[in-house]
Amino acid sequence: MARAASKTTATKARPAKKPSAGGAVQAPKSPPPENFDKEQELAAYREMLLIRRFEEKAGQLYGMGLIGGFCHLYIGQEAVVVGMQMALKEGDQVITGYRDHGHMLAAGMEARGVMAELTGRRSGYSRGKGGSMHMFSKEKNFYGGHGIVGAQVPLGTGLAFANRYRGNDNVSLTYFGDGAANQGQVYESFNMASLWKLPVVYIIENNRYAMGTAVARSSAETDFSHRGLSFKIPGIQVDGMDVRAVKAAGDLAVEWCRSGKGPIILEMQTYRYRGHSMSDPAKYRTKDEVQKMRSEHDPIEQVKQRLLAKKWADEDALKVIDKEVRDIVGDSADFAQADPEPDVSELYTDILL
Repeated sequence: MARAASKTTATKARPAKKPSAGGAVQAPKSPPPENFDKEQELAAYREMLLIRRFEEKAGQLYGMGLIGGFCHLYIGQEAVVVGMQMALKEGDQVITGYRDHGHMLAAGMEARGVMAELTGRRSGYSRGKGGSMHMFSKEKNFYGGHGIVGAQVPLGTGLAFANRYRGNDNVSLTYFGDGAANQGQVYESFNMASLWKLPVVYIIENNRYAMGTAVARSSAETDFSHRGLSFKIPGIQVDGMDVRAVKAAGDLAVEWCRSGKGPIILEMQTYRYRGHSMSDPAKYRTKDEVQKMRSEHDPIEQVKQRLLAKKWADEDALKVIDKEVRDIVGDSADFAQADPEPDVSELYTDILL
């Protein structure tokens, strides 16, 4: 029996649809930088200077062979953590990746304990076993310090889930970089956070380079504030070199979360002056580029110039602050070098097997 000939129908090609934001929540307008009073400016100046001097000393100790393993410095990015910490309240949590010393200090962790951990000593926050990338403080609500790129994002989302489950109004600040923003677990976390309206602020520290790879070479979408649109997560871009802009955006973001609106993304446009880690000579960018950022956008210098212009402090007063900070950092280095290393018998102590 002969098969009937199939009947074909010509169809017109349909124009491709434009990508949809999937009914994304309208992003709040990026707020202007907050007008700091004298006390806020001085506090921000001191905290950022503490991080800067601490990291300089850490780099020095690394060069002397006193810090082993990896060591990622936060020099240049200080305004991000200081401004965001000013927006928090008791009980809010912080979690980040491997460039974490500044986050620890901003959270109130002691310089002695951080430096002792960097140098692998008993008095370190992880008792000398975690090193630069793995420090924690439950008392200061700091949950790491994580060496695996992007691994902290689902953990930070889990902290937000715990807040929701317990019925409190605390917020999780989950930091990660422009490189980690391309990791798959980030988007799994976005989906869960949006689905359950979890109180998490995703802070993308865009310092322009993922190790030695510029953002434009690694990311199809270079506006990281848009990364949550498919999950109905709004985002805003922030001048991460201006602590006042960071504080204003931080206030907006934590209030967004506390009011039950779910997660939000803050893209902090910032810059690191040093290489990716201490072993990185940073030959993928010019010295002129780095110097331009230092001379025109340095977060500490911005605050210093405002303090001087408003006559809230003079050069002598700022030198006193610098000396106080250097004394704290110097003391932390002396303390760490005098502190004993963990005994071999403690190799498996405090370790989950």
